[in-house]
Amino acid sequence: MSASGGTRAIVAALLANLSIAVAKFVAFLFSGSSSMLAESVHSVADSGNQGLLLLGGKRAQREATAQHPFGFGRERYIYAFLVSIVLFSVGGMFALYEGYEKIKHPHELEHWYWPVGVLVFAIIAEGFSFRTAIKESNPLRGKKSWKEFIRHAKAPELPVVLLEDFGALVGLILALGGVGLALLTGDGVWDGIGTLCIGILLILIALVLAAETKSLLLGEAAGAEVVQQIEAAVVAGETVTGIIHMRTLHLGPEELLVAAKIAVRHDGTATEIASAIDAAESRIREAVPIARVIYLEPDIYSESEAAKGPDPEATPGGPTAPPEAH
Repeated sequence: MSASGGTRAIVAALLANLSIAVAKFVAFLFSGSSSMLAESVHSVADSGNQGLLLLGGKRAQREATAQHPFGFGRERYIYAFLVSIVLFSVGGMFALYEGYEKIKHPHELEHWYWPVGVLVFAIIAEGFSFRTAIKESNPLRGKKSWKEFIRHAKAPELPVVLLEDFGALVGLILALGGVGLALLTGDGVWDGIGTLCIGILLILIALVLAAETKSLLLGEAAGAEVVQQIEAAVVAGETVTGIIHMRTLHLGPEELLVAAKIAVRHDGTATEIASAIDAAESRIREAVPIARVIYLEPDIYSESEAAKGPDPEATPGGPTAPPEAH
């Protein structure tokens, strides 16, 4: 993911949410609408979430240390996971509580034009933020569907902002519907029902975010296309005849670890093999620039040994396909 693209989307969402939060709080004070209060807290939580994403991006840029030799790239995943927790607890649970209280103790809305006007303004502002997130995501999404992009993106910022903005727009429509029905019927219960719907929506989005960022925190391999590029780069020379097994791991959204046992010619000298490994590493970095940590172990490929299957302790993650003939 383009870090600058993600930052632009986060800043746009932050500015939109801060302005919307202020407007919603003012509308709540004048109208007493619980939907407006829930939406106000939602916008404050979203603003805090964007702050967390910016902080995570900043901390991830720190240099590697002796204690953390692979750097701090995964901090972006950690802060994205915190976003899901904040969205669940502060946004979703608070909205459920407010909705329950409003249904239990309903009252008519006062100065209805405040919440309606603010909600219309908020929909426009959130639409601008959502448009920015879509615009920044499209070059990275390519031909993937939005579902595939959110599920398989290695950088968490744009998927988080996309889901937050989508949830905010739907929540605003739910709030407008609750306020509208409360005004038409004169029954404040509808305002509470709208608030409950907002809470359920936020919790569902938070659960999706938590599941996706949890997978990134555990460690994900490179995508199939990237793996194919690495494999092609490894065997492009004359000395390396195949890949016995290979593992990839994202150390961060823009940093990839590649570890492989490669088959070399049995008559190659140590100098030739060392040169072949250096050349293979250069080809990998040229084909996949984010492959910054590379470990290649030379070995003599044996069909009889390969037929026995991989050693689970030596190659965690299960069997891999035998190397192609070259």
